[in-house]
Amino acid sequence: MGYRQLTQVQRYQIFAYLETGISQRQIAKAIGVHSSTISREIKRNGLISGYAPEQAQLASDQRRRSAWKVPSLIRWVTGQLMDEWSPQQISGFMANAKGVCVSHQWIYALIWDDKQHGGTLWKRLRLPRQRRYQRQLAKRAGLGKFPHRVGIEQRPAEVGGRRHIGHWEGDTVLKGHKESGLVTLVERRSGYLLAARLPMITATRTAQAMTRLLAPRRGAVRTITLDNGAEFAEHRKVAKAVSAKTYFCDPYCSCQRGTNENTNGLIRQYFPKGTDFRKVTDAELRRVVNKLNDRPRKRLEYRTPAQVFLGKYSGALETAGAALIS
Repeated sequence: MGYRQLTQVQRYQIFAYLETGISQRQIAKAIGVHSSTISREIKRNGLISGYAPEQAQLASDQRRRSAWKVPSLIRWVTGQLMDEWSPQQISGFMANAKGVCVSHQWIYALIWDDKQHGGTLWKRLRLPRQRRYQRQLAKRAGLGKFPHRVGIEQRPAEVGGRRHIGHWEGDTVLKGHKESGLVTLVERRSGYLLAARLPMITATRTAQAMTRLLAPRRGAVRTITLDNGAEFAEHRKVAKAVSAKTYFCDPYCSCQRGTNENTNGLIRQYFPKGTDFRKVTDAELRRVVNKLNDRPRKRLEYRTPAQVFLGKYSGALETAGAALIS
């Protein structure tokens, strides 16, 4: 008689027989299993204080869920990573849909183990590991000191709550040392993305691109929170054009523009570092913007950014995914 999984009823029987003091061999014969099954059960699922059937069943269930991690789980997780899911998304989805407990830390461990063996899963992560002590270096370099700069500390507190449409975050996605790039704008409440190509990175071109993106949606633009790059030096022109107020993050504090920073990470999945945006077509950028705006988000209760943003302003705003600079 070979080994097989015990049922919860059998575990209660084991407990009852152990209480009578009979041998493990006799218990195995009584419930119809091999004697080694009883020995293994007590060693693996028993407690220091004895054998408890409820705890034994819980331990067995957990072990069975964990056993699924190899190899079928690894194949599935790898597939989702390749399909641009984050470890947090994979872990949360599995807990809800499959009832399988897999932590995002385990997924990260899988990724780094894959990297050590020459794999490329790590390249699918959206954000690189952040460098430390950059804030202090920024202060020494005098970053963020261009004219009429208003710091984020003066931004209305309501912006942080994401309760209302109309508060945007802006940054650039660049090739090399500002050889070419994109300017990206993300609405905080909905995550709705606007993007334009910048074949040359200058403050004037950046301001023109931002105005072109936001002007058709001026009714949904109240504040714009920006990075400290010199390309945003003409922010007042944008603010005037769309009747909004601009604010600037502390240097190297990308967490203060978390929505935009995360979205730029998503964009990098399609346009990795080294991409020459002078060679990216308007159609290619439009396809990526639309794809991200039409992807459901957990924090939006699995609605899409386009549904949330355009749903409220559909009567007044253009519905295109992005206004693009030719």
